[in-house]
Amino acid sequence: MSANDGPVDVGALEADAERAVRAATTTPELAEVESALLGKRSSLAAAHRSLGGLEVDARRQVGQALHEVRGRIELLVGDRRRALGALERATALEADRMDLTEVVAQDVRSPLLRGHRHLVTTTRDELEDVFVAMGFGVAEGREAETDWYNFEALNIPPAHPARGMYDSFYLDLGEPETVVLRTHTSPVQIHLMEQAVAQDSLPIHSVIPGRCFRRDTADASHLPVFHQIEGLVVDRGIAFSDLAGTIETFTTAYFGPDVHSRLRPSYFPFTEPSAEYDITCTICLGAGCRTCSNTGWLELGGCGMVDPAVFDAVGIDPVVWSGFAFGFGIDRSAQMRHEIADMRALVENDLRFLRQF
Repeated sequence: MSANDGPVDVGALEADAERAVRAATTTPELAEVESALLGKRSSLAAAHRSLGGLEVDARRQVGQALHEVRGRIELLVGDRRRALGALERATALEADRMDLTEVVAQDVRSPLLRGHRHLVTTTRDELEDVFVAMGFGVAEGREAETDWYNFEALNIPPAHPARGMYDSFYLDLGEPETVVLRTHTSPVQIHLMEQAVAQDSLPIHSVIPGRCFRRDTADASHLPVFHQIEGLVVDRGIAFSDLAGTIETFTTAYFGPDVHSRLRPSYFPFTEPSAEYDITCTICLGAGCRTCSNTGWLELGGCGMVDPAVFDAVGIDPVVWSGFAFGFGIDRSAQMRHEIADMRALVENDLRFLRQF
């Protein structure tokens, strides 16, 4: 008995399947064809169920033929899916193609609208200019960091309660060490100090701008992807008064002579002593309003003297060297300086908002 004898016509099944697959012109249509050919209600499935009515030898022969046909149909469907996918991608790319030679007629009665830098970018540049004028250099670092640089070298070991302050994005890169999207720009401080020790190039006077990531819910004053700038000074004889003077000098230079700073005791694992620093409310200039909860002050960032444990992690002698660090949000600075009620406006790409800057 041949594979085509009896109630199961294997050759006809394969021929019908081939015609149906080749007739499909889109990937959704092909998916329907695949279900009809290989699903539980397909002719092929019915043929498998009918094997029980055949004699043992015929059942073995026809069953093997059906198995081989199923394999060939699956290969045929896979080849057709790849061909249709490539065609659909090419069609989509062509539809999205930009004709850079096309000239759009401009209404002479309206000005030509040109693009410009984003408010966050201009704020970062302005902040860098202020600190460079104060004698700082500018350093940058990578956005994906190992757990050691992002936490442990900054005196935040795995079981430290302060880890709860940082809800991190962990990356599965197949690395032996845990890798995270940096939750702050502070890992660059560790790289700078390591480099200075290796090159015997202390002291350090640097600011570090960059993008950071935390699993925060976006609201009027927080974003899950945000921008920070922080400073690091490591030198002989650095005292807390140097930190306070640096922050006050920056505040008046950037926000204006009517805006000042104050420090409040706080806690950070990588600085000791630590402080939060506030600036005069830019809305009411200290008189008290709803924005500053009638205190006259707005919180801007954190600061403190570099903890000796951080110096130990990078091989700097805390007896000889001392230093301070501070950091704050670039997005928050833009929000305060330009009196923006909701920080989410910075990332919503509403041209009506962006054109104001």
